[in-house]
Amino acid sequence: MGDFIQAVKRGHVLEIVMDRPPANAINRQFSAEMHEALCWLKDDVDLRVGLVTATGDRIFSAGWDLKEIASIESNADALNSADGLEGGFAGIVEFWDLTKPVVSAINGVAVGGGFEIALACDVMVAAENAEFFLPEMQRGFLPDAGAIQRLPRLLPYNVAMELFLTGRRMGAEEAKHWGLVHDVVPRDQLMGRARALADEIAEGAPLALQALKEALGAMMHLSLPESFEVTRRAIRGGGDGSSGLPIYEKMLFSDDFMEGARAFAEKRKPDFKGE
Repeated sequence: MGDFIQAVKRGHVLEIVMDRPPANAINRQFSAEMHEALCWLKDDVDLRVGLVTATGDRIFSAGWDLKEIASIESNADALNSADGLEGGFAGIVEFWDLTKPVVSAINGVAVGGGFEIALACDVMVAAENAEFFLPEMQRGFLPDAGAIQRLPRLLPYNVAMELFLTGRRMGAEEAKHWGLVHDVVPRDQLMGRARALADEIAEGAPLALQALKEALGAMMHLSLPESFEVTRRAIRGGGDGSSGLPIYEKMLFSDDFMEGARAFAEKRKPDFKGE
């Protein structure tokens, strides 16, 4: 698909592979190619799930291309190299319109921005040799392309802070202990496990898969009563768009909504159309 990002459609799943040896370091071209692949996932009605991984068995991504940054003379130019990108840094960390779920298969170390790519995905599966760390504090800046925004929402505050402050390596088993990683498997089983998970997710109704991400994004910051009101507005609106959740509303009044119940009653597999 590009020089650094490869993508292949496998059933209802789009497999996206980072392939910029030796470390899958992230620059503007890498980010643009990743965003292009994710746009394919977003726009292809036959695709339901994305799966992001990398070539090799040592490195998922080493993050921002600091060797490239070191050759830039000014702070402003260095910052501009990672700012104003479609989808945000690495083409994914601010891709708010991507409502289809994404699984990440972490094949090795996920460093800095590489960790932030993983955090932008919805479910992580890790190889036993995978490690996660944020060395930005020791480089003179913050992991502000998703880590400081997302990690304290996913880990206990003091655990996230310790990772930020020390830059230490967190192994795959510890990540699973904290609930950050869904599963940890031997390296040679990683893609099989990640593909099985992606296929399982893809069996869900297409609109419901997208409505889930849309609804959660709108409700995560709200109180419990307020979050209930969000969904109630969609139900009461009858599909008029007043809830601010267009995919959720479309799901509620879609043929697929009734197809699931009918298939259950008729003891057959549902035939979802995404409409």
